[in-house]
Amino acid sequence: MTEWEKAQAGCLYDANYDADIVQARQKCADLCYEFNNCRPSDTDRQNELLHRIIGEIRGDIVVTAPFYCDYGFNISVGSNFYTNHNCTILDGAKVTFGDNVFIAPNCVFSTAGHPIDAEQRSAGLEIALPIRVGSDVWFGTNVCVLPGVTIGSNTVIGAGSVVNRDIPSGVVAAGNPCRVIRRITAADKEKYPTMPDDTAE
Repeated sequence: MTEWEKAQAGCLYDANYDADIVQARQKCADLCYEFNNCRPSDTDRQNELLHRIIGEIRGDIVVTAPFYCDYGFNISVGSNFYTNHNCTILDGAKVTFGDNVFIAPNCVFSTAGHPIDAEQRSAGLEIALPIRVGSDVWFGTNVCVLPGVTIGSNTVIGAGSVVNRDIPSGVVAAGNPCRVIRRITAADKEKYPTMPDDTAE
């Protein structure tokens, strides 16, 4: 079994000294460097690079530089995916996003974990557990999603949250550690003021 296969099985693996894994990270880092140094107006080049970095893109997406990931090919994003500045995805295990996912600045999605045992940690061993995000999810600024977490659809994760456990669908959740605050209801459609419709009779 290769070190990469160990990682995908959720077992300890050599993330720091295995030649194939190091080479894959270097290749992705070079592509991210190219993406992050594009002119903001050069959207065609940005889109080309994103399709070389990210393993699966199911529709139109917008990624605002800078953007960082470890491997890229272990990331899957749905349509209408958006990240603001400085999104980091550590995709040692699979990271999957549904449709209409919005990510505010400075968010981290980390599948990577280090052993508690110092000897294993110093030997370069790591573990990776998948992250799954449903559709219609909004992440506030400075959210950190930790290994093995699943977040349901139609959920809002408040700014500054550290998500270390599964979060269900249809809720507002926030905090460190992140906890459900309340359900999202029909009344939330009336939360913000809207301009009157001048075309109404």
